[in-house]
Amino acid sequence: MCGITGYIGCKQATPELLRALKKLEYRGYDSAGIAVLNGSRITVRKMKGALGVLERKIAEEAIPGTLGIGHTRWATHGEPSDTNAHPHTNLSGNIAVIHNGIIENYGVLKEWLQARGVVFRSQTDTEVIVHLIDFYYNAAAIAPIGIPGTDLFLRAVLEALGRIEGSYGLAVIARDFPDRIIAARKDSPLIVGLGDGENLLASDVPALLDHTREVYYLGEREVAVLYRDHVDLFTDQGERVIRPSSHVDWDAQAAEKGGYAHFMLKEIHEQPRAFTDTLRPRLKIADGTPDINFDEIGLDASWADAPRIVITACGTAWHAGMVGKYAFEHFARIPVETDIASEYRYRNPVFNPRDLFIVISQSGETADTLAAMRLAKQKGARILAITNAVGSTLARESDLVLYTWAGPEIGVASTKAFTTQLMCVYLLALKLARLRGLLDGRAYRDALTSLQAIPAQAQKILENTAAIQRFAAGHFNKGKVFFIGRQFDYAVSLESALKLKEISYTHSEAFAAGELKHGPIALVDRDTLVVALATQTALFDKIASNIQETAARGAASLVITWEGEHRFDKIAGEIFTIPRTDDPFSPLLSIIPAQLFAYYCAVLRGNDPDKPRNLAKSVTVE
Repeated sequence: MCGITGYIGCKQATPELLRALKKLEYRGYDSAGIAVLNGSRITVRKMKGALGVLERKIAEEAIPGTLGIGHTRWATHGEPSDTNAHPHTNLSGNIAVIHNGIIENYGVLKEWLQARGVVFRSQTDTEVIVHLIDFYYNAAAIAPIGIPGTDLFLRAVLEALGRIEGSYGLAVIARDFPDRIIAARKDSPLIVGLGDGENLLASDVPALLDHTREVYYLGEREVAVLYRDHVDLFTDQGERVIRPSSHVDWDAQAAEKGGYAHFMLKEIHEQPRAFTDTLRPRLKIADGTPDINFDEIGLDASWADAPRIVITACGTAWHAGMVGKYAFEHFARIPVETDIASEYRYRNPVFNPRDLFIVISQSGETADTLAAMRLAKQKGARILAITNAVGSTLARESDLVLYTWAGPEIGVASTKAFTTQLMCVYLLALKLARLRGLLDGRAYRDALTSLQAIPAQAQKILENTAAIQRFAAGHFNKGKVFFIGRQFDYAVSLESALKLKEISYTHSEAFAAGELKHGPIALVDRDTLVVALATQTALFDKIASNIQETAARGAASLVITWEGEHRFDKIAGEIFTIPRTDDPFSPLLSIIPAQLFAYYCAVLRGNDPDKPRNLAKSVTVE
C-alpha cells in the first residue's frame, strides 16, 4: 500500500526523501508529500498525482533541513487530492504524521476530538492520529500521564497508539524535538535502516539499499525512535527492546530498471535467474543423484503425515496455491483445500491440528493472509509460509518459512515472485511425496532433473518475445479476452487473466475449459479473443473441442502448447510453443508468454504497466 520513508542525518533531507520515494512509488501513486524539519519550522509540501508532480513543485525552492519524512499514497479514506495527501499536521503545524494502513475506529476518535474543539481539514482516517498525538502531547506537558519513563514526545505517541484500532505503519516528527523521528507499526511493514551518521526509515527494503544493508524489521506493535547516531526500540507499552540488526543481501542494482523500459519487463526477463536462485540452495547432489534439502527450514517426516493440506493466499499468490493443489495431490496424494484468505477467516473453517497449513505472500505482509494464518495458528494448525520477504511478519510468525529468493520485485503486477512461488510449491510437493514413499528413486530423480532444466527453458521462451509482441499488436484492442485450460492449465489461466486485467484494463476472465458450455460461452463473439493453455497431454482432445466451440462463434484464438506439438495446427488462429517439460511442471513455463502478452497489451494501450490504476504492490489493509 502506501510508501513511507524517513531520513535523519547530516545530508539535506529533501533529496534523500525524494530518492527513496522513487523506490517506493510502486506502493502508491495517487499523491505524494514530504515534511522537513528545519530549526523551529516544519515545511510540508504535498500534491495530488504521481511523485513527479511533487518533484516539479519543489524543484524551484530550497527546503533546508536534515530531518524529514515522506509518503506516496494509495488512497483508502478520502479521494486523491492535495488536502488528503500526506503528511498531515496538527492545527499549529508543530507535529507531522505519515501513515500506511486503516484506522478502523477513526469515526469515533474524530467525534471525540471534534467535541474538544479540533477542526479537521481532510477526509482521511490518518488525520485523527496527528490530532490524538497533539492532544496527549499537550496533556503530558501539563501533567505526566500514562506511560512512565518516556519523554514528552514519545509518551504522547504511545498514548495515541493505545487509542487506535486497526493497522498502521507511521512516522511522526515534532518541531520541539528536532533530533528524532518516531515510527511505529501494527500489521503494516516498517524497516529501519542503520547508516553511518544517519538513520533511515522505509516501508520496503529497496528504499534503503543506497545507504545501508543493516536493518531492523520492526516487529508487531513495536516503536522505533531514530536519532542521527543511534536507534532505540520499544514496545507500544514503552518497554525497551534489545535485539541485533538483520543484514540484507539484495543487490542494489536489482531494484533498478537496468536498461529495460519498465520494471515489469525486467522482472519477466529475470525469471531464469530467479528460478536458479530458488532451486540451487535446495538441491543436494550426492553420488550424482539429486535430492531436495530442506534442512534450512527444519522440514522433517512428521510434516509428510498431514491428512490434509490447506493453502490460503490472495490474488496472484492464491493462483500459486491453485497450482499447489494440483501438485500436492498429483505427487504426494494428499487432499488439498485452497481458500482465498479474505474469505477464509469469515466462514468458520474446520481445523485439524495435524493439517499442514500453507500461506503464500510475496511481501509477507498481506493483511488478509496474515489474519487467516493467525486464525489457523490459534486453532493449533502447523504453519508453513512461502514468502519473498526475509524478516516479514509472515516469516516471523510461521512455524516454518520457505523463502522464494526472487529478489526485489518492483512491478505491481507480480511475475518472478509468482513463478518462484510455483518452484517452491513443486519442491515441497516432491519432497513430501518422497517422504511418503510415493516416488521411487528414478521418478524422483527424473522430476528433479526436469526442474533443473526449467531456467534454461524459460530463457529460451524469452528469446522469442517478438512473436508474442506481434500477436499483442494484432489483438490488444479486443473487448474481451478469455483464458481457458484444464487442470494445471486452468490454474495458469486464472493468473494469466489477472495479469491482463491488472495492467491493460482489458475485460479478461479465466474459465475451466469444460465449464464454457455451462454459461460463459454465451459471452463469446467476434470481439472475443480466447487464449487456450494446452499442456496437459491427456486432455488435448478435450481442449481442442473447446477451442473449436469458441471458433464456431467467431472468436479469435491463441494456443500455448508444447514445441513439436501439431494437434492444434488446423484449429488455432495462432500458436505459441514452449519447451517441453513434464506436464505437471508446465505452469513454470506457460505463464511466461501470458505475462509478456499482458505487458505488450498494456504498453500498446498507452498504460504504464508498473503503475496500474487503483492498485498497489502490497495490500496491507483489508
